[in-house]
Amino acid sequence: MSSLVVSVLLCLVSAVCYAAAAIVQERVAASGEGGAYGPLRRPSWWGAVALTGVGAGLHVVALAFGPLSLVQPLGALTIVFALPMAALLVRRPVGPVGWRGALLATGGLAGLLALTGPARTESLDAGQRPGLAMGAVVTVAVVSLGARWARRPVVRGVVLACAAGIAFGMASVFTKAAAEDWTAHRTDALVPTLITIGLLASAGMLLSQASYRGAGLSAPLATVTVVNPAVAAAVGITVLGEGFRYGLSGGLLALAAGAVAASGVITLTVHDSDRKAGREREPEPLSPADPGSRPPLLPADSGPRPSHPADPGRPSLPDGPGPLPRLPASRPRCRSRSRFLVSARSASKPG
Repeated sequence: MSSLVVSVLLCLVSAVCYAAAAIVQERVAASGEGGAYGPLRRPSWWGAVALTGVGAGLHVVALAFGPLSLVQPLGALTIVFALPMAALLVRRPVGPVGWRGALLATGGLAGLLALTGPARTESLDAGQRPGLAMGAVVTVAVVSLGARWARRPVVRGVVLACAAGIAFGMASVFTKAAAEDWTAHRTDALVPTLITIGLLASAGMLLSQASYRGAGLSAPLATVTVVNPAVAAAVGITVLGEGFRYGLSGGLLALAAGAVAASGVITLTVHDSDRKAGREREPEPLSPADPGSRPPLLPADSGPRPSHPADPGRPSLPDGPGPLPRLPASRPRCRSRSRFLVSARSASKPG
């Protein structure tokens, strides 16, 4: 078996692991048990963390067997695997709009990564890492705080997914730098780099978990899938001197591919938002025993009462508020019985 086939198989298994982890995270967030720190007490959430770690490890191994131009686009298959897996495992319908948004996001990201030029031999200098790490932390914090001003849960989830994608992308950059330090036997900046990787990866995991709360699966997962490699590619271009293939034409094509990926994310966001709003507007059926199904009582000043057919034996009620009419005096029903008692007493007297 050639190294290229091994790389492709590892990428496919890695994408399946990422997709399964995303589905478990979304189900944990949908349960809403235990508040913000509730997922930390759920074994299923830690299973999702383990699946994410396995997927990341397989992705790194795939990079050792195959070229970056092939491995990175195959990593975008996570959203494509996640939708049918969610429909099969948790009975979540996808629909044509969801498929269209997922394919747009995946195709645009694959085109963007395919146009990225080969990695150069330059590595991230030790002097550049503190500033880059501080900038990443500040950016993630600002984007995360910006999610508080989002009114719709889906929009808030997409903003948090952007922050998670930035954290994961910067963690990938520092992971590459740590691997180069280990290969070159440079241990001066290795420990601070590993600490930075741990902080960024943990922040990305927690933010991605928060992004699924009330936002569904498709939009947050597509956002993380697009933002993560896009941030890594942007750092490679601006800091490491990498570029796009085919010069200016490749740059324009990469811009178009980025627009296609963004349109896919927007499609998924609008689709999930509309579906959630329609679910909230759907009236719930009322049972006969439910007190809410009974008609409300009319207050005293609510206007004229509904009219009823006339009954000769029943006095009519007034149409508006006011004193009730006096009922006519009725004759006593026990008059015959009282006469019988009086006659009986008179008969029992002597003489």
